[in-house]
Amino acid sequence: MTRVSVIIPTYNRAATLPRAIDSALEQTVDDLEVVVVDDGSTDETGSVLASYEDPRVRPVVHATNQGANVARNTGIEHARGEHVAFLDSDDEWHPKKLERQLECLENRSSEWIGAYCASAFELSGTSGRVRTAAASVLARGDETPTREGGEELVGEILADNVQPGAGSTLLVRTSVARAAGGFDETLDRFQDPEFCLRVLEHGKLAYVDEVLVRREETGHPPADVIKNASEQYLSAYENEVEYFETAGYEIRSTHELILAKRYFAEGRLLQGIWHARNASISARHLPGLCWAAGAGVQRRPIPIATTVVFLLLATVLAWIGLSQRLPAASST
Repeated sequence: MTRVSVIIPTYNRAATLPRAIDSALEQTVDDLEVVVVDDGSTDETGSVLASYEDPRVRPVVHATNQGANVARNTGIEHARGEHVAFLDSDDEWHPKKLERQLECLENRSSEWIGAYCASAFELSGTSGRVRTAAASVLARGDETPTREGGEELVGEILADNVQPGAGSTLLVRTSVARAAGGFDETLDRFQDPEFCLRVLEHGKLAYVDEVLVRREETGHPPADVIKNASEQYLSAYENEVEYFETAGYEIRSTHELILAKRYFAEGRLLQGIWHARNASISARHLPGLCWAAGAGVQRRPIPIATTVVFLLLATVLAWIGLSQRLPAASST
């Protein structure tokens, strides 16, 4: 049996796809295949795939675009390897990524069914470097989360303290990926952690503490879509959310922070403030929040200026009303 099946879902990413495929083919692990699922691309993806004469590259083509989750599940169906490893078509692996993960699992018991690794975003420009440096410094004061295990990882994942990043960092037994049911095709967001939660029902995940994946920062779905996906995700794990929040994990408030950032980034200040009021915000989140707010101002400067004026006016009127009531209250 093939040792590892690398699954790359792609849609209209002809420019970045070769980098992803090449980083998979350059792995130091012997006996692997690269299953590239073309999810109905209309650009030059077909020509890119045709240019590879390496027999390890196995294209699978969808006639129409069906979404990344469906494409990943198609890859799981076609996988011939003992393990599957997922790689987004705009990301890139370190040459020893798979080797490090397989070594991590080699001397462990059979209950350890997969491994994930650290990753880093490629944030371009001066602002990206400043955000990365600031977040890194501020994060040093945070408590180190549990990164390996079984049930103990569930709370960490739900609270977004740990991000196994199934899309590009996870390696797991193919039989487990199939038994878990693959990726939830109804989710437009949070599909990676949700898949990992179902994987953990079958065993434990190990962690390789090395940055072995370089990720490209891509666009986000609209904030309203993320909001609906968050509600769907947390509702599906309602019992677990209740249990781990009782144990001290900040889960719902963390999702409020995620939504606040997305609404701020869209320039929808009121919605952002609404979610931020219940958000769990630590020092390490401040660079991301500031960047999101700044992006929102650039995107919608006039509506935001109007909103700020409205908020200031409402604050002044509320203060005037309060000051008028105070003398009357004190005279009684």
